[in-house]
Amino acid sequence: MGQERFQSFGLATPPALDVIPADDAVALLKSGKATRNALLAYGNGRSYGDSCQNGAGTIIDMRPLNRIRAFNAETGVIEAEAGVLLSDIIAHAAPYGFFPAVVPGTQFVTLGGAIANDVHGKNHHRRGTFGCHVESLTLLRSDGQAHYSSATENERQFAATIGGMGLTGLILSASIRLMRVPSLDIIEKVTPFRDLGEFFELAEAADQANEYVVAWIDQLAGGHSRGRGLLFTGNHAEHGSHVALRAGGNLSVPFQPPFNVLNRPFLTAFNAAYRWKKGRSTEARQVGYQGFFFPLDGVGNWNRLYGPNGLFQHQSVMPQDVARRVVPALLAAAKRAGQGSFLTVLKRFGGVRSPALLSFPRPGFTLTLDFPNRGRATLALLKELDQITVEAGGAVNPYKDARMGDDVFAASFPEWQRLEAIRDPAFMSSFWARTAKRLEARHGAAEAAE
Repeated sequence: MGQERFQSFGLATPPALDVIPADDAVALLKSGKATRNALLAYGNGRSYGDSCQNGAGTIIDMRPLNRIRAFNAETGVIEAEAGVLLSDIIAHAAPYGFFPAVVPGTQFVTLGGAIANDVHGKNHHRRGTFGCHVESLTLLRSDGQAHYSSATENERQFAATIGGMGLTGLILSASIRLMRVPSLDIIEKVTPFRDLGEFFELAEAADQANEYVVAWIDQLAGGHSRGRGLLFTGNHAEHGSHVALRAGGNLSVPFQPPFNVLNRPFLTAFNAAYRWKKGRSTEARQVGYQGFFFPLDGVGNWNRLYGPNGLFQHQSVMPQDVARRVVPALLAAAKRAGQGSFLTVLKRFGGVRSPALLSFPRPGFTLTLDFPNRGRATLALLKELDQITVEAGGAVNPYKDARMGDDVFAASFPEWQRLEAIRDPAFMSSFWARTAKRLEARHGAAEAAE
């Protein structure tokens, strides 16, 4: 596969050692000769941790399966192969007045990856997760058969594959329902808030009035400014563009710096400048969709700025009734540890249920932090953040993770065994091996000792 590194976006885990193209994997699976735990699909490498890696096996480059097969301009249902990028779906559907109902923070994810991780966006309070808009999918398993499933046909496999992190087989294609929009442009409004108390006062009303809501937190601010930030709200403009722009930008980080560029002095200055630039006007303004949804896509390989050891991202969700206590506790833990987060995002999850068997979003508030990998000190902080989260009845996001313990995973997803029961025996990830399989081994040993 040449010199390309098939690595997670966090760059804190080793790259894949063995990679095969999708066509070879399809042929292997159809032959029925795939061995246990040998395979895992790899989309476009935007997962932060090791849920997209199979350190003991082979990963499958899915990007060659990138055809859009059909699009219904009346209903907005699009059928595409699993390797199609979200940016391609946007470009194809935009002239007809459609946009994905849910988009994550990057458009450079594959359709299969968006389904496997049941990704969410800035409008979970209205639209739920990506999986809520999947009509059907076709899955190739190691029995050599292509399995069609939907919410009404082969329902258990359908539910397990959405949010199943690629463990139920190889997603070949899927049909999803897009959302009709008046234009791609967004009417954005920025509201500064003094502290987290003010944010929580604003959050519910903002959700009720807007399609998209997200908050940025100045994680390094202290004293009377602790917890300050900016609340971004957005709605599709009635009059605006129906033409998708070329995905990405002209800026790029061309090489891996030998040290972490995003150090504390830089972050302090950046946060001050960002808050001033974005918060200086509270008037609503019309902006392009890429800048609103995918601001970091304009800088290629921006993850390299964290230095040669990469980064860890920690995303937690906690029940709404404890969020006013837990969010400040998480931010305080990071501050005590002397760790600065470049991207600190806070938003509210609504009550729209996902069809997924395992799905990270659930009603409450979610906080996302990312830290340069400084070895044991960073791992100790992340473990403390895990503990605060699970003790509050919350969960840690598995597809943003590269190191959580199996106990944290079990507390976050107590029904993990239901996915293990449907997992294709030929598919395994480094994440599943270090969490679910260890739990399974521990349970087996306990039963044997009784």
